[in-house]
Amino acid sequence: MKHMHTTRKYTFRTLLAPLALTLALVGCGNNNASNNAASPTNAAATTAPAATEAPAAADAVQYPLTIKTALGEAVLESKPERVVTIQWGNQDVALALGVVPVGFSAANFGVQDDSGLLPWTKQKLDELGVTDPNVFQDTDGLDFEAISDADPDVILAAYSGITQEDFDTLSKIAPVVAYPVSPWTTTWREQVNLIAEGMGMKAEGEQLIKDTEDLVKEKLTAYPQIAGKKVVWVNFSADDLSKLHIYAPLDSRVAFLYELGMEYPESITSQITDPTSYSLSLSAENVEALNDADLIIGYGNDELLKTLQADSLLGKIPAIERGSVAFIDSDTPLVAAGTPNPLPIAYTIDEYLKLIGGAIDKINE
Repeated sequence: MKHMHTTRKYTFRTLLAPLALTLALVGCGNNNASNNAASPTNAAATTAPAATEAPAAADAVQYPLTIKTALGEAVLESKPERVVTIQWGNQDVALALGVVPVGFSAANFGVQDDSGLLPWTKQKLDELGVTDPNVFQDTDGLDFEAISDADPDVILAAYSGITQEDFDTLSKIAPVVAYPVSPWTTTWREQVNLIAEGMGMKAEGEQLIKDTEDLVKEKLTAYPQIAGKKVVWVNFSADDLSKLHIYAPLDSRVAFLYELGMEYPESITSQITDPTSYSLSLSAENVEALNDADLIIGYGNDELLKTLQADSLLGKIPAIERGSVAFIDSDTPLVAAGTPNPLPIAYTIDEYLKLIGGAIDKINE
């Protein structure tokens, strides 16, 4: 059977020869550069919401279909049969919808071995009977040749940091569904909607969103103390406490915290000068901006918390002083679940809410 993009297919060497190796090295070297490598432990998992059988109307998708993104349009001539996903988490959405990509990017943090598979990804592949997935070892840069060799009908990169040059090169292989606004800022709902549409499964995607929302809502009933709390996601470095890295509300990690019923204090949001950025930096000299936070979330452990509490400046932040800090340890799958989509949400929601709820409980101790 011929694929829909056969007429525009080229070999990798043909389409990239004029660009030599320069372009191949362009792009986001990390699937999510703001995180460090980590190793997960086995954790009890909540069953992911199964993609509900779509209504008959799903068969009425009209082609050609044009999907607009921040980097350009993806024009699909017919329903894709061979799906490739690149960079962070996009494969999980396809898998949650019952579609096994013919190739997808390895996870570059949160995995214990060289499989490139996070625990929820492995779990879903097992459920679908896949034992030998085609995983691109591309954490140091996009592997354009491997992507081309997978012979995709569509390339899904809804949550990614691909550049315009990446997009243009990938578009010579197959239509590319990129992010809607800016790199690394796609919410999990936007991710599901874009990927589902890119696979001709819009109705199924809408159902998956509803099922995931219902799961989160049900889990939150056990943690009423979370609602209305002011939170800031801060990444500290024990090697340099003079600078703080803060995820902005546009970041999907923070967007999910809002969904859980929390919000950012105005002392932080007022400092955001770039509305398209997922992060901002804060000097330790201005740590008073964190004083309004009921709790702080970040990547770290108890040792880091002790270091912060002993610091002459950071130790005076109320949340740090009283220990209402939810640090995500690098030895758990949570380190990779901060950027949510339906599979990691279902896999980690119990542990995540327990961590946050426990930090909030320390406010009144």
